Amino acid sequence: MPRIRTISSLLAALFLLLPSMASAQDELNGANTAWILTSTALVLFMTLPGLSLFYAGLVRTKNVLSVLMQCFSIAVAISILWLLVGYSIAFGPSESAWWGGLSKALFAGVDINALSGDIPETVFAAFQMTFAIITPALIVGAFVERIKFSAMLLFSVLWTLVVYFPVANWVWGGGWLGQMGLIDFAGGTVVHVTAGVGALVFALMLGRRKDFGTSSTLPHNLTMSFTGAAMLWVGWFGFNAGSALAANGAAGMALLVTHISAAVGASSWMAIEWIKHGKPSGLGAITGMVAGLATITPASGSVGPAGALLVGLTGGVVCYFATTYMKQTLRIDDSLDVFPVHGVGGIVGTFLAGILVSGNLGIFSGNGLAEGATIGSQVMVQITGILATGVYTAILTFILFKLVGAITSGVRVSSEAEQQGLDISDHDEKGYSM
Repeated sequence: MPRIRTISSLLAALFLLLPSMASAQDELNGANTAWILTSTALVLFMTLPGLSLFYAGLVRTKNVLSVLMQCFSIAVAISILWLLVGYSIAFGPSESAWWGGLSKALFAGVDINALSGDIPETVFAAFQMTFAIITPALIVGAFVERIKFSAMLLFSVLWTLVVYFPVANWVWGGGWLGQMGLIDFAGGTVVHVTAGVGALVFALMLGRRKDFGTSSTLPHNLTMSFTGAAMLWVGWFGFNAGSALAANGAAGMALLVTHISAAVGASSWMAIEWIKHGKPSGLGAITGMVAGLATITPASGSVGPAGALLVGLTGGVVCYFATTYMKQTLRIDDSLDVFPVHGVGGIVGTFLAGILVSGNLGIFSGNGLAEGATIGSQVMVQITGILATGVYTAILTFILFKLVGAITSGVRVSSEAEQQGLDISDHDEKGYSM
């Protein structure tokens, strides 16, 4: 009998604890957590292997391994930098409207029980880390085939530290642009404007490849680029729909409009080529797809399917002519079109988000303006965000180019190394053995 009474007492005590245990569990949403875990993997998949293969196929055989190494090494370095200070600067408790401080350096306080909203803070931090990885990796496309590996790695680390982390805080971490009401759901300014402007400034300062504009610089393996592009398209669902930070209707709409804009961007680019040259190209199709994805990114939380059609069409057309103008008229060797696709796409999408969010545009409208805002005031906020991130990025990229050049005795490889190819000169290896 005493043993039975003891067991009964223990069961009664456990029963009394159940409500509090259930309440603690209710704070964490399992469905949302599962979706953001999946989205984290999808966004990393965009860089490794998506962007890596997309870029590697667009360069020449003698430089294919160097591009893969650049993207891979950036993922390694930025992951460590994110742990050390990046997460804290971008998403720490803001010490001002300009940065998040260092109170969460080395993930201080981010333990197994810490939550960000209704998902584990570890999951939120990992998801945001993948954005920090892909942004400097995008810039790789501007300087392929002519940059020292040491200069590339140092620049990428410093640029992410002083450009990406602060801008992420301005927009998403409680900083001044977010407080103004800037609409940037998944990275029009934070990712695409910063990467695009950084790429443009770097390409201008680095100079053109020795044989820029000749047939010898054509892509060596479009099959590889198509494979990478397809991975980017799929991974972008995590990029945009994951930015809802929940498994809900907002994530579903973001996924749908992302897909529509990508399809319309690709078809509009192909249509222009068909009209101008008599046939569409595979390179044009995948570039137009990326343009559609970049353009919808900031607006993916604000527009519906009809709005996505308009965004994708605008992005495809504008980015096509921006690419042609830069290559043929300005003769700027932004080798893999980072600024005219990502930079211009981010600018156009961020601007259109301010217009299409209005509830007065019929089927093209989004989910409505914030209380007290007008379409005019919202567009001005969008322009402010574009200009602020663009000018800040341009100035810091210029300074960092000079600094890295002084540290590494020049950013650019020698003429002999450029002729030989970076696979051999930087890594003493070949991408292909045949």
